Amino acid sequence: MTDLSILKHPAGARAFPKVDLVPPDGHGYLLVGAVVDRRLPFGFFRESARKAQLLLKLKECAAALRAVPGVHTVTLYKALLIPPGRGHFLKQRPAAHIARYDVVALLEADSPDTAKAVRAGADWKALQSAMRAASDDVYDIAATNVKRIGAVDRSRDGVFLFNFFFADSLEQNLAVWEYTAGWFEDQTGLHNSTVLLPDPGERKDYTIINHCRWDSLWNILPSLLFKPSFRNYVLAHFEANATAPIPILYRLA
Repeated sequence: MTDLSILKHPAGARAFPKVDLVPPDGHGYLLVGAVVDRRLPFGFFRESARKAQLLLKLKECAAALRAVPGVHTVTLYKALLIPPGRGHFLKQRPAAHIARYDVVALLEADSPDTAKAVRAGADWKALQSAMRAASDDVYDIAATNVKRIGAVDRSRDGVFLFNFFFADSLEQNLAVWEYTAGWFEDQTGLHNSTVLLPDPGERKDYTIINHCRWDSLWNILPSLLFKPSFRNYVLAHFEANATAPIPILYRLA
């Protein structure tokens, strides 16, 4: 149970409805992301030959992994929008690694033990090798689901968010995510979200990674750009609680 009493609230921030959470799914996850093409925020409609070749290889690897017992899904994503800039908190943490991963693979298995076994196998190692051959900036972790609004539908295209959070405190990060998630339910109609917590011993670049989906950009982008409450409620709460979201929007590859 997250202790929301540890939160700091910006002066004058209005309240939004409490988020509706369901229990974590108990599954194991493998996530690997790579920076392949460097583009302007909306420039990812253009793909390099290197990226196109990587995606073809990843699709071969994903097909093999889907046949492994205990693997539920293997999903490939390519960036749609990577917002520029960083907030005041990140500017005070120059060592923070800013996520710019324009290609991501996510595997969901029936348990953390299954995910670990898959990670040690040849098919996942082939996927990792393909990522590393195409990029010198690769993020590769095993994780579990620690908070959940609902399952993310990866069976059809849409707009998918991976929000890579950087925070001084995991507890503070989880509390402020839960508190602000109500805004996304209320203001964008979000009814799915899976928060991934890197397993012990994994890289510490990010405290948690939030993953969710909307049907289209029009379900989310206008709220982020034009609703003042996104800045003076959501972003203000993150800033007040020493937490920085690093969001990237994707579509299926």
